[in-house]
This record gives sequence, structure tokens and C-alpha cells, in this order.
Amino acid sequence: MPFRQSNPVRPRFWLETALGGLSGLLFLLTLVWPQWIETLLGLDPDAGSGAAEWLVVALAAAVTAACLLGARIEWRRAHPSSARAAR
Repeated sequence: MPFRQSNPVRPRFWLETALGGLSGLLFLLTLVWPQWIETLLGLDPDAGSGAAEWLVVALAAAVTAACLLGARIEWRRAHPSSARAAR
């Protein structure tokens, strides 16, 4: 019996996974080290109030969630039988 390839995931899956991972790292970096913006860029966009850091945290969390949800949808599109069996 020849090897039969299952439905491959589209490049969109890999893009969403990579972008979700990067934004997740940015989320964690900003939670652990909020002053990275000032340190690396030499800017203080919020004059020390911390609002810019919380904005970065919120945006990174939203992008991470959206990308990972999109990647999950792509995975289930390419592997419908394994997605149904997991329920």
C-alpha cells in the first residue's frame, strides 16, 4: 500500500502559528520586563506612567489569541477526522 499523505495544512497555518508565538513572547517579555521599550529603543512614550507597556501587553495578548484561534481552525480544516475523534 503506497504512502498516502493526509490533507496538508496551508501556509496560513504556519504564518498564524509563528505570529502567535512571537506575539506570545512579546506578551511575556512585557509582563516580566516592562521597561524593555525604554531600554532597547531609548524612548519613553508614556512619560513613566506604564500605559504604553499595558497597551503592548493587551495588544500582544489579543494578537496571540487571534492567531492561535486561526491556526486551530486551519488545523481542523486540514485534519477533520482527527478533530472529530478528539471530542
